[in-house]
Amino acid sequence: MKTRSEELQVFVAVIDCGSISAAAEKLGQTPSSLSRSLSRLEARLGTTLLNRTTRRMELTEEGRFFLERSRLILGQMQELEERLSLHRQSPAGRLRINAATSFMLHAIVPWIGEFRRQYPDIELELNTDDLIIDLLEQRTDVAIRIGELSDSSLHARSLGCSPLQVLASPGYLARHGTPRQVQDLEQHCLLGFTQPDSLNHWPLRHAEGDRWSIRPQLLASTGETLRALALAGEGIVCLSHFMTHEDIRSGRLQVLLADANSGYRQPIHAVYYRNTQLALRIQCFLDFIQHKLAAYAC
Repeated sequence: MKTRSEELQVFVAVIDCGSISAAAEKLGQTPSSLSRSLSRLEARLGTTLLNRTTRRMELTEEGRFFLERSRLILGQMQELEERLSLHRQSPAGRLRINAATSFMLHAIVPWIGEFRRQYPDIELELNTDDLIIDLLEQRTDVAIRIGELSDSSLHARSLGCSPLQVLASPGYLARHGTPRQVQDLEQHCLLGFTQPDSLNHWPLRHAEGDRWSIRPQLLASTGETLRALALAGEGIVCLSHFMTHEDIRSGRLQVLLADANSGYRQPIHAVYYRNTQLALRIQCFLDFIQHKLAAYAC
């Protein structure tokens, strides 16, 4: 037996208004439709709620019991809707965010203080993984992923994109010289990723195309480790601008072969499993971080 909230509303309205015709006028429906609704309700319950004649209506004992419970249920539903409305107007609750370590450190953490001041009722939980995770298994509301998406089961929102640049420290260049053309990289120590291999195809134009496949002399599993190695003068690296813009601005890293750069930009997406409207706390975070990313994304 499944009783619908609309039938409860009809039942209560008929009692409050004193007649089916008056309730129909109040609800903007026809008397016949309300009469059918009451009949369906009684059929589902297997009992008579109202003794009806052409002149009067009278609640049965079961009807009085059901009326009391119906008012309670409808009141609770109204309270729940009001609470949800307030919740939507003032985002609150726990928000679990997952991102690669480099993105978390350079594109999220610097703005957390401002976000918390703006949304004090959102409880943040920040987790890092440099490999793709199962959102449901890790109990993650939203994950930030860098690069092309391949998982069709996910729903994604684009947050922008970030240029890839070839970089080295002034110390490394002082010891080993500055490459002037793409082929010169073969004479240098190149820093690359253990996986995925696609990150070792740098966006550099040459005679055979616009991607230069490197053979790294030193590999690491995370962009943050490669950044640290480049800052320490261990070699030349290709990293996204969102994690190196401060290093470039301060002179700790220098951009190389800018004229040969093909202009490829890594897409940045927020991914989640829901295909319905996102909770407001998630929407607020994504709007906030997208605005911040605009400073160093295309």
